[in-house]
Amino acid sequence: MKDSQGNLVLGRTRWRRFAAVVVPATIAVSALMGGVAAGVVPIAMHVSGQTAMLTADRLDATGFSQWGGVVVTEDGKVIPVAVSQIKSAEITNLCQSVKAPGTNITLFIRGGREAGKPVVAKELLIGMDHLSGDATFTNINIGTDASALTKGGTPPNKGELKGGFGQEADKAVIDNLNQRFYSTFAGQFQLTGMSLNLKFDGSECFSTLKP
Repeated sequence: MKDSQGNLVLGRTRWRRFAAVVVPATIAVSALMGGVAAGVVPIAMHVSGQTAMLTADRLDATGFSQWGGVVVTEDGKVIPVAVSQIKSAEITNLCQSVKAPGTNITLFIRGGREAGKPVVAKELLIGMDHLSGDATFTNINIGTDASALTKGGTPPNKGELKGGFGQEADKAVIDNLNQRFYSTFAGQFQLTGMSLNLKFDGSECFSTLKP
């Protein structure tokens, strides 16, 4: 789904214990599904339901916000995600992989491998279910009402986030980044030194999810 300005939107939830970006959330799936059925939890965009893997030596983000949300597949499956909104980011040595379901074929995209020429992304909106790395936040506010988040930009569905748990920071730097995501939207995505290739051994950018 898109908002009135044509931007992709990710929904929010009423999770009471939504954790920080590097701490996995504890999710009551049955309660979430009940909220969806009652129309309390907005479903904001449809996804394929397939995940992609991303690694980077370093992600340097300016303007970061995060809240709890969901995405939904075309067949109606509801998937809880952590929604991250970033004004701008530089990404060093990016690897992104998507494995074709039921096969050993993986599409790899790489960029930002040359020193001083990172991948540049602006107006990012990411729906993920896993992130690990060594994170440093500058001027972080944890527990902000999600409808009041501003540092990552104005949430596209701001009016629907009131009462939700949010957090934001002036900067977020993550070294040794591993991320699994269902969706990413970027207003601009500059892949310096891009390469695209297929591999047929079933490998991905990373395979082991750290708890």
